[in-house]
Amino acid sequence: MTGSGAQRDAAAAPREAAGPLAILIGPPGAGKSTVGPLLAARLGVGFLETDDQIEATAGKPVGDIFVEDGEAAFRALEREAVARAVASHDGVLGLGGGAVLDPGTQQLLTQRRVVYLATGFAAAAKRVGMDTPRPLLIGNPRAKLRELLEQRLPIYQKLARITVTTDGRAPDEIAADVAAQIAGPRPGPGQ
Repeated sequence: MTGSGAQRDAAAAPREAAGPLAILIGPPGAGKSTVGPLLAARLGVGFLETDDQIEATAGKPVGDIFVEDGEAAFRALEREAVARAVASHDGVLGLGGGAVLDPGTQQLLTQRRVVYLATGFAAAAKRVGMDTPRPLLIGNPRAKLRELLEQRLPIYQKLARITVTTDGRAPDEIAADVAAQIAGPRPGPGQ
């Protein structure tokens, strides 16, 4: 759907609080960077990724921040970027996979429309690949990815208002599913 239809859907979608229409969370390889722009286009709003904001602030790629400044410095920049985006962005917001580890960020996401793009280990491992810099996966990437998933899964599940499984699905199908859920609840059987 494009044009005025998408605008109408976005306008009809219930909003809990000022800020993003939807906040995408999930592990590396969940599809936030791919599904986010598709979802934003369907809803007639903008898409913003906090990692892009962090890179703009730091003047260097996320991978370089980890290597040169350390994870603590990255997480501080990430915490600030998430807070700014939640306060000012009214479209679709994509968070880095580890942003949800911060208790302050978790609090900011409470009462927001958080969409968890759920991905199994096999699909995430395949999607992450080795052609994209993933600072936290240096060393044994499969073992580190499994560890990250185990650590973050309970947080993703706790924060999610909407959960969409991404394994074996095309990005546009996932975006359509999320958009439909944002537009409103589907009637149950017999309704």
